[in-house]
Amino acid sequence: MSDLRFMTAGESHGSTLTAILEGIPAGVKINLDSINNDLFRRQQGYGRGGRMKIESDKVEIVSGVRFGETIGSPITLLVKNRDWENWQKKMSVFGEPFGDKVTAVRPGHADLVGVIKYDRNDARDILERSSARETTMRVAIGGICKEFLRACNIEISSRVENYEKLKKKIDEAKSKGDTVGGIFEVTIKGVPIGLGSHIQWDQKLDAKIAMAMMSIQAIKGVEIGAGFKCADLFGSQVHDEIFYNDSTKKIYRKTNRAGGIEGGMSNGEDIIVRAVMKPIPTLMTPLKTIDLATKQQVSASKERSDTCAVEAAAVVGEAMMAFVIAQAMINKFGGDSLNDILEFLKVYNSRQ
Repeated sequence: MSDLRFMTAGESHGSTLTAILEGIPAGVKINLDSINNDLFRRQQGYGRGGRMKIESDKVEIVSGVRFGETIGSPITLLVKNRDWENWQKKMSVFGEPFGDKVTAVRPGHADLVGVIKYDRNDARDILERSSARETTMRVAIGGICKEFLRACNIEISSRVENYEKLKKKIDEAKSKGDTVGGIFEVTIKGVPIGLGSHIQWDQKLDAKIAMAMMSIQAIKGVEIGAGFKCADLFGSQVHDEIFYNDSTKKIYRKTNRAGGIEGGMSNGEDIIVRAVMKPIPTLMTPLKTIDLATKQQVSASKERSDTCAVEAAAVVGEAMMAFVIAQAMINKFGGDSLNDILEFLKVYNSRQ
C-alpha cells in the first residue's frame, strides 16, 4: 500500500500539461466523459476571458488504466494546449530567446517574488508556471479520485455564494478593466466517521483540507462549517448536540455547525468547506509597478485573463477535496484493491 499522491508539470503556454497520480487502488472503473465534463466546467463561468474560447481541454490517460479500469500502477494524464502553436517560439525548450521579456511585474502575482527567488530576468519564467492554468491537471486528477469515491458512495458538489449579486459586480468590474473575487462552497456527502486523526498535527483532516484549498491559486481564506462566525457565538450556539435514533440504531445531530469535522476527524455529517478567492491580479486597467529592467515606475503587464474565475475555482475546489478525502479513505481502509476497501468499509460501518 502507498500513500495517495500527485505531481503536476507544464507551463501555461507550453505544449502540454501533465500529471502523475500514484496510489489509486486497482479495480476503479474510469469514466473519461465524466472527467472531461469537469474540465469543461472548469473553463466555464460568468466572467471568464478569451483563452476559454481557444482551449477545449480533453484529458488523455497514458498509463495506469487498462480496459477502463485502474490496475494499481501510477496514472499518467496529459492535456494538450491548443494555443501552443502561437507560442512555440516564445516558449521553445531549446534555441535562442524570442519575444519581449516581461519586466513590468504585476502586484498580487508571483512575478516579482519568483523572479527574485529564482534569479531570473524575465517574469515569464515565473508566470507561466504560477498561472492557474496548472489547475487543469488538478481537475483531471480530482476526476480520477471522484470515480474512486463514487464507488464508496461519497459524492462531492460545489456552489458559488451570492451568485446573482456577483454577476452584477462582474459586469461593473469588466466595464472598468477591473477584477473581482468571491466565495465558493464545497460539500462532501457520505464520508464515514473517523477519517483523519487527532493523534498528530499533520494527520488532522481539517488541516489537510485547509492546506489543499489554500494551495489553489488566489485563495486567501478557508473555513469549515460555521468557520469565522464562531468568533461571535457562544459555545451553546456553536457545538452540535448529539442524539441517538432507536429505530435506526444510529447516532445523529440536528445541526452541522462543525462542518462534518470534530477533533481533526470526520464525524459522519456532511463536510462543508468554504473558500474566498481574491480578485485576479491581471487587470485590463493595470496597477502601478516598477519595471525590473529600468527600476522606473510603469503600468503592470497585461496577460490574457478573466474578470472573475470563482466558478472555475469551485470546480478546482471539488477536485482538491476529492483528492484529500480519497487519500484519507485509502490511509484508513487500504490502497491495493477497491474490492478489499469496500469490504473493509462495510465491516467498519456495521459496528457504528
